[in-house]
Amino acid sequence: MQTTVSDLIVRYMERLGIDVIFGMPGAHVLPIYDSLYHSQVRTVLVKHEQGAAFMAGGYARVAHRPSACIATAGPGATNLITGVANAYAEQQPMLVLTGETSTYIFGRGGLQESSGEGGAIDQSELFRGITRYRKLIERTDYIGQVLGQTTQALHAPQPGPVLLSIPYNVQKETVDGEVLDQIHFPDAATRDPGQPAAVARLAQLIRDAERPVIIAGYGCIKADARGEVATLSEGLEIPVATSLKGKGVIAEGSALSLGCLGVTSNGDARRYIVDHADLVIFLGAAFNERTSYLWDARLLEGKKVAQVDRDSSQIGRVFSPDVAIQGDIRHVLEDLLEQLQIDDAGTGSPVASPVSACPVVDDDPRFRLIRGFYAALAQNFPHDAIVFDDNIVFAQSYFDVSDRNHYFPNSGISSLGHAIPAAIGARLFRGDGPIFAVLGDGGFQMCCMEIMTAVNYRLPLNVVVINNGTMGLIRKNQFQLYGERYIDCDFGNPDFAWLAKAFDIAHFRIEVEADIEQLFATADLRSSINLVEILMDKHAFPTYLSSR
Repeated sequence: MQTTVSDLIVRYMERLGIDVIFGMPGAHVLPIYDSLYHSQVRTVLVKHEQGAAFMAGGYARVAHRPSACIATAGPGATNLITGVANAYAEQQPMLVLTGETSTYIFGRGGLQESSGEGGAIDQSELFRGITRYRKLIERTDYIGQVLGQTTQALHAPQPGPVLLSIPYNVQKETVDGEVLDQIHFPDAATRDPGQPAAVARLAQLIRDAERPVIIAGYGCIKADARGEVATLSEGLEIPVATSLKGKGVIAEGSALSLGCLGVTSNGDARRYIVDHADLVIFLGAAFNERTSYLWDARLLEGKKVAQVDRDSSQIGRVFSPDVAIQGDIRHVLEDLLEQLQIDDAGTGSPVASPVSACPVVDDDPRFRLIRGFYAALAQNFPHDAIVFDDNIVFAQSYFDVSDRNHYFPNSGISSLGHAIPAAIGARLFRGDGPIFAVLGDGGFQMCCMEIMTAVNYRLPLNVVVINNGTMGLIRKNQFQLYGERYIDCDFGNPDFAWLAKAFDIAHFRIEVEADIEQLFATADLRSSINLVEILMDKHAFPTYLSSR
């Protein structure tokens, strides 16, 4: 049966399981939008294309499946780039659709032409380094192969964004609709064949260790392996530290949690690993600059090291493991628990009891409000909260993430303006439970217009802004490294109460600790849209020393 290319693309998205697409229409993608009119795929109109890419990233991060965004040719496509780059760094499967002028005017200077011919920008080439696959589809005779390649890239062990740029006239051409039946859509539940010999060696390393430590990363969350990590930890009384992205793999604040490992954390996990561990087990955790304290050799010195990761590029990237296993973390842990004869009741033979982490209490009064906010958040919402955090530094030490909450720091390329649109994308997948977007006032002014997207679609959201009138990290660095020569870090803010009124949403201002209790006692943080500002002195910043 013949169908238009635009209809085929929409049917392809439905086959992928995509149920929402974020974007902004323009003349060069209107055929696709017209095909979406009668589709099961819901459209979300954003205020800026960067927001569309961030929303799609937030959706993919929570759903663990492909998401989608769309923009017109030229400026629409270029505005997507930062969000797509972030998704690439996070290995998020994202289908990126862009339009293009009709092929018969390529090289002739058409409005918003981005073909790369006749002096026009090469739109597809701009995405070269931030996509797993990209294609300018100039003809219909190979569209089946293109969609097959797209599917493989979106479902690869290390997935990422895929760009399909489709000229206006090609969108309106007809093709055989049965081409979709020739595309293999992988079953995400397929089990890895496993590496029994390597798993057996890891089991023996654990048996031989006196004080093993687990460093759990985001890979555990992506693999839905929280339960298996907890069973291993509790069954053998192995303490667990997490990377920043891995917060919540096990319940922070529990007896075996060492908290977060990293340069901006309180240092408990680092001290325990350096002083006591004889075996370090990496589970889906990258030993990057932040986690490794700038690759401090003392963390692994004199210790056995094991590494389990789905991503082959992470294996042995910055250290040489004694045992390395590439594979699905949950499946590997299931085999490991069987080897160690541990079940959910914890029947294995425990290793030596861990030394208490003895958390460091930070009584710095300058941070009492943000510390109190995170404590109240953990206490009031221990089970179903989702938090997107652009600020990162305070949550790393102050926010105890339970094993039933979800914490998503702005890692990737760490771009400002991420938290609000990412949280909106997540809300489109998770319709229940409170969602928080935490960010500084600098980042807020890069994305606050997307609050109106939440208002337009009646999407409950809590936007928490740290109001200190400065770019905190820049001011900190200029204080510590540049002789207090402050330049372009301070700025004025709008009146947040009036801004909330303009959006027709609730506003809360936290100036004293009693305001925190009042917020959680009276605000509807589950089903309303709220703007919460937390006041902070611009001269107050964490004391960790940046390397640059």
